[in-house]
Amino acid sequence: MDKNGASGDILEKEVLEVIRENYEKFFSAEKKVANFVLHNPQKTVDSNVSELAKHSGVSDATVVRMCHHIGYKGYYQFRITLAKDLGKLQYNSISSIQSSDTVEKVFQEYAKAMLRIGKNIDSEVMRNCVNLLKTCKQAHIMAVGNTSPLAQYMGFRLGRLGIKSTYNVAPEYFLNHVNLADEGDILIAITQSGTSKQVIQGLELGKEKGLKSIAITAFAQSPVSDLADYVLLSSGKEESFGYYKGYAHLNETAVIDALLHFVTNEEWIKTKHADKPEMILSEYKI
Repeated sequence: MDKNGASGDILEKEVLEVIRENYEKFFSAEKKVANFVLHNPQKTVDSNVSELAKHSGVSDATVVRMCHHIGYKGYYQFRITLAKDLGKLQYNSISSIQSSDTVEKVFQEYAKAMLRIGKNIDSEVMRNCVNLLKTCKQAHIMAVGNTSPLAQYMGFRLGRLGIKSTYNVAPEYFLNHVNLADEGDILIAITQSGTSKQVIQGLELGKEKGLKSIAITAFAQSPVSDLADYVLLSSGKEESFGYYKGYAHLNETAVIDALLHFVTNEEWIKTKHADKPEMILSEYKI
């Protein structure tokens, strides 16, 4: 086994091949998952652990157990490896920039995605999230991995709007902030997959303390969505999961910006002198 928890041989092989080689070793419930994956590989990579469990008619734990059984560290590693297998031809055929129309087409797709997200978000949920931010004592923002920069971005923006917040790239820090949170504080969880373990633990800890929470995620059916009081979905429709697309967070950033748009209050900013740092730093710009 390597340091990531899966053998080097496993990671070098195609996922479907590994499943076929180990099929007879699976327990009956695990075979249900294996059968679904073998017949629906693209649908599998489009699903988080909860969705795959539902498709297979088993529990989330069974899905994870099957992944462990054949040598993967967990479902995420299994899913990413399968996505990489399916994407080999796709990424070899990505079109190059042939003309300005090619570039424009990319931005048109981005614009369509933004409009779908806006249509998909419940206005009442957005209103409740805005009210939570406007009335909270402090917001504790949680994100891990490649989503961490969004926590820093949102925390900085909240500060400019006069709203106190905590945020850090290390889970140990944001879990500590949640543990020390006071009544009137809120949690904000940012996770595209909705399955980030440390973010889930932060929400569970916050629920024990009676804290209200907001989740920004692409999956309505996920552990994070189940735990949060309010969910702002960063997806407008089902779309195929791409190996490299999973690192893009334009959708989550758009949801954050929309939320902050409604939170912005000029009088509050003046009262809190929230824009004073920008004036101090202005002397360093030409």
